[in-house]
Amino acid sequence: MKRIMAYKRFDSLKSSVPWWYSISARALPCGILFQFLTAGLSLFRDDSLWALHEVSGLILAVFPGILLGGSLLVSRLGRFGWWASLTGLLYLFQIALSAGAEPELIAYHPFNGALLLTASLILLMKVERRLGKATSGQSIKHPV
Repeated sequence: MKRIMAYKRFDSLKSSVPWWYSISARALPCGILFQFLTAGLSLFRDDSLWALHEVSGLILAVFPGILLGGSLLVSRLGRFGWWASLTGLLYLFQIALSAGAEPELIAYHPFNGALLLTASLILLMKVERRLGKATSGQSIKHPV
């Protein structure tokens, strides 16, 4: 007798993570590492690189928006919602910290950047794990 499952199976897990979501999940940690690099170069080498740090930080805001929006609007990405929300919240907090000119607040900017990098890497690991299960042909109960 065939057992009826209470969950909906994915026939093709590869299609369960759209290309734009996986690219955003990969680009965010790379962009954050670039932020650390430009901040370090600005501090120790060339002050003019602060402008690059600011502009790239604003451009980088696209990726948490895509990740959060995708996990909220696309039902098969809903399991990424908690980490995408945390990443978006940390990114908003990062922008708020940099917007304030108070030295006490700016001191938390690198710490929050490290938390943001950690959250984005965990989200990337979850996306890659789902894609890895899709390429190996595994049938899974819970996609993430």
